[in-house]
Amino acid sequence: MPSIPRPLDPHDDGGAAPAVAAALASYQEGAADAADVLNALSGARLLVPVVALLTESEVGAHGLRQEKESEMALPKLVGADGRQAVLAFTGSEALARWRPDARPIQATALQVCQAAVQEKAAAVVVDVAGPVQFVIEGAVLEALAAVESGTVDRLDGVTVAKVEPVRRRRWFSRK
Repeated sequence: MPSIPRPLDPHDDGGAAPAVAAALASYQEGAADAADVLNALSGARLLVPVVALLTESEVGAHGLRQEKESEMALPKLVGADGRQAVLAFTGSEALARWRPDARPIQATALQVCQAAVQEKAAAVVVDVAGPVQFVIEGAVLEALAAVESGTVDRLDGVTVAKVEPVRRRRWFSRK
């Protein structure tokens, strides 16, 4: 049975790190590029959502359907092209903006990237519902995952020390 991981910081108030919030705001205004955001995220705590997933229900004594069993699941975003992305949030306010019933698990940005690669996701989408959405994908995602796993020497053609700006891509459309 899976266990709930220990928090990185038991005294975490759920707020976004000021450096990350500032980097994302500058990115949105065009005053910073993706490398600036990635530098701010590199040592930051992110929140990965888990949600309850009904696995079995039953009809109760009063004739109403009720939950019998549920599991906690890591939701993924699926783009129109079928690619999957792992979601991460800079703070509890951004998480609640996306889905108020989701529960946060603390992880470093590098751990989130490693998990995304292990899950065969194409990207990590930070703060999908705002205030500023940021996507980590491609060689940058692979490089950050490799830094966390210690397999940097196995990446061909990727320089971990220098991050090229990533063009913005919307992973969802609002209707």
